[in-house]
Amino acid sequence: MKSFYENKHVWITGASSGIGKALTQTLSAYGARLIISSRREEALKEVRETCAFPEKIGILPLDLADGDSLPEKAAIAIGMAGGQIDIMVHNGGISQRSLVKDTDISVDRKVMEIDYFGTVALTKALLPHFIENQSGHFAVVTSLMGVFSSPMRSGYCGAKHALHGFFDALRAEHHEDNIHVSIICPGFIRTEISKNALVGDGSKQETMDQATDKGLTPEQCAQRMAKAISKRKPETYIGKKEILAIYLKRWMPGVLRRIIRKAAVT
Repeated sequence: MKSFYENKHVWITGASSGIGKALTQTLSAYGARLIISSRREEALKEVRETCAFPEKIGILPLDLADGDSLPEKAAIAIGMAGGQIDIMVHNGGISQRSLVKDTDISVDRKVMEIDYFGTVALTKALLPHFIENQSGHFAVVTSLMGVFSSPMRSGYCGAKHALHGFFDALRAEHHEDNIHVSIICPGFIRTEISKNALVGDGSKQETMDQATDKGLTPEQCAQRMAKAISKRKPETYIGKKEILAIYLKRWMPGVLRRIIRKAAVT
């Protein structure tokens, strides 16, 4: 994969921790030229110093909740990349853990604003650049929850399902422009996502899901992501036995519905 990523310009959102941090470290080791983004500039600087080639990494803080700022951020990123971004990795986002009946609509709106509308706004800001170059690749980190749904994650599932719908359409529309879309669907990955997940009143959950704690490491996830992106796979599932639910959804949806109803989820 080193030959694929060597000196390619890759922009990664949500790069200050978890999967984004691990992917930054992985692609740096492969020789990519990176732009890394999140809200936390100091955390991004710390990530950069852990990488193989920190001198090939630029930092661009942004907030996906501030959609109006994203066209300017895209223009800055293009300049930082010397006029051409090759791959945009949409990894930034938040999660949610609460029953539908207990979740204030403001929480649903916040999750959708960051996970869906922020990603879509950044995509639309960068898309003309890809069209002009007749080249580009959007790698979109959604979730297995973008393919099937689980209790306690209604807002999160809604946003992730929406991303699948949007990027499947974009892929079809811009095939002739040589623009690729890879949708990456992680299952349980050992990150802080469940601790930072919003509960019904908008506060953070502050606890680790057992399933998340037993999941793949971010480094394992990043390696599989890097391989999927390099092969331009349209859709990739990353995880352990939870991936089996994808195939139950496809071939035995009634069985999956019964399993999900009885599953102990947090």
